[in-house]
Amino acid sequence: MKVTISDIAKMAGVAKSTVSRYLNGGYVSETTKLKLDKIIADTKYEPNSFAQSLKAKKTNLIGAIIPRFDSYATSRMLIGIDESLKELGYQILVANTSQKLEREIENIYSLANQKAAGIILLAKQITKEHIEAAKAVDLPILIAGQEDEEFHSLVYGDAQSGYDIGKYVAKCGHTNICYIGVTEEDVAVGVKRKEGFRKAIEEEGIENVSYYESSFSIEGAYTVATSIIKENPATVYVCATDNIALGTMKAIHHHGLKIPEDISVTGFGDYDVADIIDPSLTTIHYPYKTAGGTAANKIVRMIQGEDVERLTTIPCYLVERKSVRRRK
Repeated sequence: MKVTISDIAKMAGVAKSTVSRYLNGGYVSETTKLKLDKIIADTKYEPNSFAQSLKAKKTNLIGAIIPRFDSYATSRMLIGIDESLKELGYQILVANTSQKLEREIENIYSLANQKAAGIILLAKQITKEHIEAAKAVDLPILIAGQEDEEFHSLVYGDAQSGYDIGKYVAKCGHTNICYIGVTEEDVAVGVKRKEGFRKAIEEEGIENVSYYESSFSIEGAYTVATSIIKENPATVYVCATDNIALGTMKAIHHHGLKIPEDISVTGFGDYDVADIIDPSLTTIHYPYKTAGGTAANKIVRMIQGEDVERLTTIPCYLVERKSVRRRK
């Protein structure tokens, strides 16, 4: 039968904590050390390497806390994080929250207990509970996708992207516009993109703009867009994500209307499907994989004690395809 730490402790007449401290390089008296040296040699005891790594002061594990698995943006970012961490000699440990705020907080503590060297948090919002947890675990934490003065952050140019898409639809001659966004709890997607869009539209002097809110899912967007089509004669639907755009396009087709002849559609994200569907989707390209690699490099530099910039902004750009009709 395999010898355990408890067995070693009994043989040496010491506490399990003393054996554990010895195994992890902590201080024990010279007498105890010699006794444990002999017992371990005689019993051929082999420590559990995984358990040891969890108890060590430092590991090569980087925690990544994500909102959900079924997200194109998240999956692409994780690929970038994972590939870059491997090159840097680190491993990724993924914790999913299913978009539940309390699970984000729980996972910060859980990853700290697993001795993660640092954490990348893909957050929807930052609360005082996040700040308290970060102070309690005392680990390098990088917030990806949101900006907060309490943390090192990596964000996309959301306000600029919203501004660019607003200027674009105005240039295309659209003066009756529908914007389908998301909850403002998500500052990047729900606030920044809309603020940038609104600024551009106001500069163009366009007043006939309606604002709606959807979930992030294709199904949720389909439901919202279906109700909008019945009441709103807008010529273009500006959608806060590509998934919302896909749900909107489905609703437009369901009503027997054509894109872009009857209604134009734009998105944000530039998911792979955006270039495959017919008509292909005009959208803002977000370099999720590149951002993941940048996040990985940034958290490793933080772990190594380097002087790291507090805020990193990843630029995005417009990709013009066939889903928007030029009306002038």
